[in-house]
Amino acid sequence: MEKILEQLIIYQTLDREALVRLMADPSPALGAHLADAARKVCEEHYGTAVFTRGLIEFTNCCRNDCLYCGIRRSNRKLHRYRLDKEQILACTDQGYALGFRTFVLQGGEDPWFTVDRLEAVVAAVHARFPDCAITLSVGERPREDYERFYAAGADRFLLRHETADDAHYRTLHPREMDPEHRKACLYALQAIGYQVGTGFMVGSPGQTVEHLVSDLLFIQALQPAMIGIGPFIPHRDTPFRDQPPGTLKQTLKCISVLRLMNPKALIPATTALGTIDPTGREQGILAGANVVMPNLSPVAVRGDYSLYDNKICTGEEAAECRDCLAARMKKIGRTLAVDRGDAIGYGPKAGESRHRF
Repeated sequence: MEKILEQLIIYQTLDREALVRLMADPSPALGAHLADAARKVCEEHYGTAVFTRGLIEFTNCCRNDCLYCGIRRSNRKLHRYRLDKEQILACTDQGYALGFRTFVLQGGEDPWFTVDRLEAVVAAVHARFPDCAITLSVGERPREDYERFYAAGADRFLLRHETADDAHYRTLHPREMDPEHRKACLYALQAIGYQVGTGFMVGSPGQTVEHLVSDLLFIQALQPAMIGIGPFIPHRDTPFRDQPPGTLKQTLKCISVLRLMNPKALIPATTALGTIDPTGREQGILAGANVVMPNLSPVAVRGDYSLYDNKICTGEEAAECRDCLAARMKKIGRTLAVDRGDAIGYGPKAGESRHRF
């Protein structure tokens, strides 16, 4: 195992067999060694900065029926909502005043948000805050939609592939969802010019070590700017309600290995990490992550964006959420950065404006 670790740290890659051995090894000492190495690599590239993204969950309506997700189409117990353009702009106004320079517009695949409506939202945010990055997380759309959002001002796009193994993907999603189409969307987004983010759930039902290794190799081949992973947490109103959650230990191990394989990527310490452990986000940062995503959504709707049970920070105002995270990061020697926080090698060059269609 020592040789495998050395190869990963030096060459930033491993073959499938070595990765399987690494990910199957349950040793706490191995996890600690990986975290130390990953933290050093992250600090080499990004110092002690932790980048913030202001998260705006603008709709919990979704056309999809993913078996793990609390906002799935079949959940009749959920109170549905949509924020209109003015409500979204009010969230960005508040976020800008608090120091956020990246806004993440995240929602279910809501047919009401046509390409025209969502394009108008993106254009309005970009016009009001041209110095800020706009990230979209709105699922699978036609390439033409992605092009229009990019032209309107969106810089980044988050689309988690969820699992790189096609058979496993089909056990988590309804029949009409195609894993190859999801991957094709990621490549289309890259070709358009987005800073692309992808990721997966750790400990999702049926997941094996081999599945995890496929995810690690797929991500390294894709070379995304951002990698978002988090533990699977069951939701009471889904078919997976009785499945065990993913573990903190395995999620931290995945973060560390991803950092070592993708040294310049932006990797969030997710809200889900903080949900399964009170210090989960701090541990994620110390394992190699360097992004946090405080919630800017109106408090009145936060509890309705219920992807999984017991989600934290649903009752905090935006300022409270940011201040709390700032204090938590300070305790572990980190500082929340007040800038766009582009991944190294991405983003606009000094004195240049980004190409528009």
